[in-house]
Amino acid sequence: MDVLGQMHLFVKVVESGGFTTAGRELGLPKSTVSRQIARLEDRLGVRLLERTTRSLRPTEAGQAYYERCVRIVADVMDAENAVTQGQREPRGTLRISAPMSLGYRYLGDALGAFLRTYPQLRVEVSLSDRRVDLIDEGYDVAVRIGVLDDSSMIARRLGPTHMSIVGAPSYFAEHGTPESPEELRHHACFQYEYGPTLSTWRLGPELTIPVKGPMVSNNGDVLLAAARAGVGLALLPRFIVRDDLASGALVTVLDEHVTQSLAMWAVYPANRYLSSKVRAFVDFVVAWVDTHPAE
Repeated sequence: MDVLGQMHLFVKVVESGGFTTAGRELGLPKSTVSRQIARLEDRLGVRLLERTTRSLRPTEAGQAYYERCVRIVADVMDAENAVTQGQREPRGTLRISAPMSLGYRYLGDALGAFLRTYPQLRVEVSLSDRRVDLIDEGYDVAVRIGVLDDSSMIARRLGPTHMSIVGAPSYFAEHGTPESPEELRHHACFQYEYGPTLSTWRLGPELTIPVKGPMVSNNGDVLLAAARAGVGLALLPRFIVRDDLASGALVTVLDEHVTQSLAMWAVYPANRYLSSKVRAFVDFVVAWVDTHPAE
């Protein structure tokens, strides 16, 4: 078995959790799988798997090797798919990264519709407001909001999401309602950790206001909950706040001054072949956002 074959076999063993299951999936005897993994470890000079009578798991070195192998095997499959992508529907595993609140408040429905359209695909979705490294962490595509800072990526604009300043009626009853952006300096204003700065709110292209408050968070829904509790104001995308606005739990202020909108993007590595599964996802989500605005 060649090196690539051993890599593919190793990935299957890790993902299936055992030699027997991996062999069954690949049509190989357990003894062949075990022998090939032993040869792989001998060639590398390192133990890749911890074996017990009840379980099998990668060592620290094995985990690092597995993560590299996953990307290599996926790239090989994408290369093979390149010559046939017009002849069959996308298949395989698509790894997606997206911000947490956007993922479960907005993209979830889109992903469900996407999987109904492409039943041969398996989707792995990781939600984090942190900007992941698509290449090093093995993602095929990311959905991002705001200003892009990585020129090595190809980005396709999906659409805008507008912002609102929100607070609970109880907060305004106790502290008053700001009548101008400048009055925000005297209010408790939450800050988003991954924003441009922690000390200002950008309300429009040319309107930035210094703010301070009792909370900083790396997640919009945490800020939403704090605003709902009546302890401060939050500047958040509409897709996060719209349910609370509809119920009356939150109200907006200074709407005429908040003209800032954030663009949503589908981002993927520029130095990789655009596989059929990534192309299908990007085209689908562009169409989805057009008919389901994140506002």
